[in-house]
Amino acid sequence: MERKIIKTSDGSYSVYLPEWDENYHSRHGAIQEAYHVFIKHGLDLFPDHSKVRILEMGFGTGLNCMITYLEAKKRNLTIDYLGLEGFPLEPELIWELNHLDQLGAENFKDDYKKLIASSWEIPIDLNGKFKLLKQELMFADFTGKSVSDLIYFDAFGARVQPELWTEEIFKKMYEALDANGVLVTYSAKGSVRRAMQAVGFTVERLPGPPGKREMLRGIKAQK
Repeated sequence: MERKIIKTSDGSYSVYLPEWDENYHSRHGAIQEAYHVFIKHGLDLFPDHSKVRILEMGFGTGLNCMITYLEAKKRNLTIDYLGLEGFPLEPELIWELNHLDQLGAENFKDDYKKLIASSWEIPIDLNGKFKLLKQELMFADFTGKSVSDLIYFDAFGARVQPELWTEEIFKKMYEALDANGVLVTYSAKGSVRRAMQAVGFTVERLPGPPGKREMLRGIKAQK
């Protein structure tokens, strides 16, 4: 499938798929969206110095992972990060993006290279407190139970991949979370909210990132 690099409104680059007319990030700002959805309304719920197990559904360009790495260093978090991706991007393409410059993180170039170029299925330890495992796996094939505290649900939109936004998939996400675990996603579609509620999530509508009125956050209640 053809992939093109585009510039989003906050100056950061993203990847565009002409065949689907779909972007890997919001055209209104790739970095702004990542911080708003996954950090502000996800990672920031966890206190400094804590350990957080993160499951990312849709590893994509690794932007969410790199931002999480930078935030973890600031807040002395210990992170176990599992990124799932059905169709991995080539590291050479990711390296053409300007994320590191836009994040002001040029000092972490070596860690960024490890993050995007590390082999799939082989865990790495970036700094003693950030462990990463990337798995080439379709969402429907994931079977983990109670393996995460926080899920970044960053799949392509329901317009192009509706099968990723079903009750079946969100049931897997619910089971993957520990009690009181959190799932955040940029989507605010009513069908997505209902699918999340149907499998047990308590769902909140929250203000969305630039270009979107709302987003969703689901909590798995303590049993």
